[in-house]
Amino acid sequence: MNEEKQGLAATNQLHSDPVTWVEKYADYLYRFAISRLRDEEVARDLVQDTFLAALQQLARFEGNSSEKTWLTAILRNKIADFYRNQASRGLEEVRQSESEQVDFFDAENGHWNTPHAPQSFGLETDNPLLIKELGNILSGCLKKLPPLWFSVFSMKHIDDYTSEKICLELKLTDANFWVIMHRTKLNLRACLQKHWN
Repeated sequence: MNEEKQGLAATNQLHSDPVTWVEKYADYLYRFAISRLRDEEVARDLVQDTFLAALQQLARFEGNSSEKTWLTAILRNKIADFYRNQASRGLEEVRQSESEQVDFFDAENGHWNTPHAPQSFGLETDNPLLIKELGNILSGCLKKLPPLWFSVFSMKHIDDYTSEKICLELKLTDANFWVIMHRTKLNLRACLQKHWN
C-alpha cells in the first residue's frame, strides 16, 4: 500500500510541471488572495510565496487533489499566517474602538441611542445596478477597517471559518473575537449608511 502511494506521488510529480504553474494558476490565485486581502502588493507577494512553498514541498505532493486545489490550500495557509501577523498587532485597536463607540448603546437598557440606530437602506433587491453600487460601497468600507478587523471579518464571512478556528488561527480569546465582530459590523453599518444615499 505504501509503495502504491509512493508510486502515485512520483507519477503526480512527473505530471506536475512547476514551470507552467504561473501561466496556469497565477491569475486564479491572485483573485483568490485579493478577495481575502485588501492590499494588491500583499496579494502578489503571497501568491509568489505560495509558488515558492509549493516548489519546496513538491516531493510531498501526493496527488490526492489537483494542483490547483493544492496550491490554493497553500495560499490559504499563507493568508492565515498574514492574518495571524495582523492579529498580533491589532488588539490595541480593539481597546481603542471600545472607547470610541461607547455611546452607540444606552448603558441602562442596551438599546440603540437614537443618533446611532439602524436606518433603512431602501434597497430594491431586483435592481442589479443598485446591488452593484452597494457592493462597491461595501468594498470601500471594508478597506477602511483596521487590519485585524478585516482579517477576522473576511475569515468568518468570506472563508466561512468557524469562530473557534479563527480564534485558534489568530490567537484570540472568544471575547476578543466577538468584540471585533461586533465593532466591525457597527463600523460597516455606519460606513454604509454614510455613503449610501
